[in-house]
Order: sequence, then C-alpha cells, then structure tokens
Amino acid sequence: MTPDKPQPTDSMRLVKRVAPFLGLWSLLAAPLAGEGLALVGGRLIDGYGGRPLENSVVLIEGERIAAIGQVGSLAVPEGTEVISTEGMSVLPGLWDMHVHLMIVGHSDYDHWDRTYPPRFRDEIMPAAAEQLLLAGVTSARDLGAPLEDILAIREKIARGDIPGPTLYVSGPFIQHRPYPGTELFRWGVEGVEDARAKVRRLAEAGVDVIKLIDQDQMTVEEVQAVVDEAHAHGLPVVAHSHRPEEIRRGIAAGVDCFEHTGLGTMPEYPADVFELMKGRANTLFWTPTIAPLLLYEYTRDNPERIDDPRWHLGLAADVVRDVRASLEHLERLPYYQLMPIRRPTLRRKFAQLREAGIILLIGTDSGVPLNFHSDATWREIETWVNAFGVAPMDAIRAATYWPAVHMGVEADSGTVAEGKYADLIAVRGDVLRHVALLQDVDLVIKHGKRYK
Repeated sequence: MTPDKPQPTDSMRLVKRVAPFLGLWSLLAAPLAGEGLALVGGRLIDGYGGRPLENSVVLIEGERIAAIGQVGSLAVPEGTEVISTEGMSVLPGLWDMHVHLMIVGHSDYDHWDRTYPPRFRDEIMPAAAEQLLLAGVTSARDLGAPLEDILAIREKIARGDIPGPTLYVSGPFIQHRPYPGTELFRWGVEGVEDARAKVRRLAEAGVDVIKLIDQDQMTVEEVQAVVDEAHAHGLPVVAHSHRPEEIRRGIAAGVDCFEHTGLGTMPEYPADVFELMKGRANTLFWTPTIAPLLLYEYTRDNPERIDDPRWHLGLAADVVRDVRASLEHLERLPYYQLMPIRRPTLRRKFAQLREAGIILLIGTDSGVPLNFHSDATWREIETWVNAFGVAPMDAIRAATYWPAVHMGVEADSGTVAEGKYADLIAVRGDVLRHVALLQDVDLVIKHGKRYK
C-alpha cells in the first residue's frame, strides 16, 4: 500500500530556503534541538545516480529526513544524537524485490510444507524479517505466503511490534492448479470468473501485488482476467518466467514485472520473446534472481558458509538442526542437479535483459534452499557487479531507486532526500569500489529508528 505523501514541516520549508547559503543552518537549531539523529562525516550515495556527497551530514527528525548537507555548512542542532559515519559509505536502505519469509533455506519443500505452517506467523516469518533488516534490507516484497500470516506480519512490522523491512506482499500465488500439499499458499483458478474472484479476494484483503505463475498452463483468457482485475484494483502483477510461453502470455496480458531468468538450460531467450521484451523497453520490470543459481557450487566448495550463525537468528534450535540436516549432502539433492548446467547460460540471458531495455531489479528468492535471508541480498548485488559487469552504482540503484519506482512509493522511499523516510544503511569503506562490503552492514536505520 502506498504511504501518504509526506507533508513538509515548517523546518523543512525553511531548510529549502536557506540551504544554498552556507552558515545559515543555525537559524534552524531551535526548532530541531533535542530531537532526532545526525549521520555525520560519511560519503553519501543518495540513490539518484549522481556524484556521491563527501563529508555528508544527514539530519533525521522522527521517521523522516529533515536536511542533507556537508560538514562545515550544515550544523547539527544542539541536543541531536550524532552518529559518526566517518570512513563509511552511506546509502539508502536496500530493497529485496523477491523474498519468501515462510521459508529459511531448507532443501526439502515437501517436508517443510507439512511440518512448519503452524510456526510461520510466530517464529519463522519474524525471524526471516529480522534477518533481512539486519542485513540492510529496509523494504522487501514477499511473493508467496499464506494470506493471513503474511498480512499479520506486515502489520506487526508496520506497528513496530517486531523488527523487519517495510513489506509489500502478494499473499498466495495465483496459478492453474496448486501443487499437492501447497493449497495454503497457492490458489488455483478455474475459468475467467474464478480468476477475477481470486484476485478480488486478495485485493480486498489488502495485498500490495498479485503473483502469477504457471500462466502457460492457464487459458489466455484467465491470464488476461488476472491482470485486468489486478490493475482495476491498482495492483501490479508479477509473473514467473520459467518457460517461453509464460513470458509470451504475460507480456501479451500486460504483466508489470517478471521473476527469474528462467528457461532452464536453454542458452538464451527465443528470438520472438526477445522482440516482445524490446517492445516493452523502459516500461517492463524484471527481477532476475541470479545468485541462487550459483549457490550450489559455491556452497559445495565453501561449506563453511552453512556455519554462519547469522541465519540462525530468531529460529528455534530444532529448526536450525532441521535446516542443517537437509543440507548435509547437497550433491544428492534433485533440486541442485541442473544448477551447474544452467550456470553457463546466465550471462547471455542477463545480457539480453539489459539489451532489451528492461528495468532490472534486485531480488533474491531468499528462503529457497541454501539461500539464507541473512546474506542473500548482498550476494545478488555482488554477482551483478563482479560476475556480469554491472556498474556498482547501477546495481545499487536496482536495489534502491528502481524498486521504489516500481512499487509507486518513490515519493517516500528508495533514495536519500529531504522529506523521505529515513531508511539508511552505512558500511565501512568504499562500496562503489568494493560492493561486497555490503555483506557486513555496520548501521541500519529504518523510519528513523536505529536497529544496528
């Protein structure tokens, strides 16, 4: 749901009038004295893509950013809590556009779906949400979960009852027929009217987005009904892109965003699909979720990753043991058998997405086997930069600015600017040169509250 557009306070209006005149910030000391936070000294990457601001000062009042300037020109009001960001990169809180709070890396979906639904709301989902937040993810899009559970978690986070990113949720997947045992979070459709009814039910419950999968198994009319009904309620539609016909039908129906690179071991997108993509240049969004496809070989060769205690946070000991046991013999698990064959195809598919002019978003599928919420997002960004040659600034904007634009909340989020929510992170060092520094975020502030 889109937050109300922030109304400028008197102090904000005064900031805009006097900011061009160095040394005049003292005029605002009285209105701001004794309130808020000040981040002082760091290199600010604001998410807009311009030159970073050296020796920055970010003043925070309540949930929002009151003013931005530099040391020596923007004074910190007396009584403000000062957080030194000297030697750090300061940037907008990250977005992860594809997470699953109901799963935490277990490799056996059937076992998980039979065993843990009663623990989703009170344990699994809160743990996943906190892990994401402490990893620097201040906004996230959950794409597939039981409706009542994920709505409850979204509201608990919004009220401040539990820590976590601002959530945008789809609730259950919409598809032709649920896989056996998944009816709690996958809703099948039978005909156009049923498709519309299922979308209306989700919209009236208050979801933020509609998730569509296996649309190549639905009729063309059913797919169109899902998209039209979602758009009638002001909701974007995201769809899987595992098979060419899923993409063809999704583009024809007006899907807003696709998930995953898809196409299994196919070396590239078919020519006709590529032309359809180019026809939606600058209007179609895509979340490739590249890094999960690389985790099998990486973790097989670097098993110490499984010993990282950060993914244990908030989980009971029996859950941790169960997840670890499911990962003991990765090479025997069917889920991973195609990964080494799919990996060589990713570079070409990723390049095609960029060549088509599609707007790419950082999303990780966090929670799927091996893909822990605590380290998924930085790995996706790092993969884009160091494996596929994306400029660090562009990768960061795909995790900040563009997700906010896609979700229609750019007036409040996604960049560091006066009047926007104070969602910021900081890491020690130059993140534009060494983007993997994001694996260890030093400071996390969400809506003006410091969590780390």
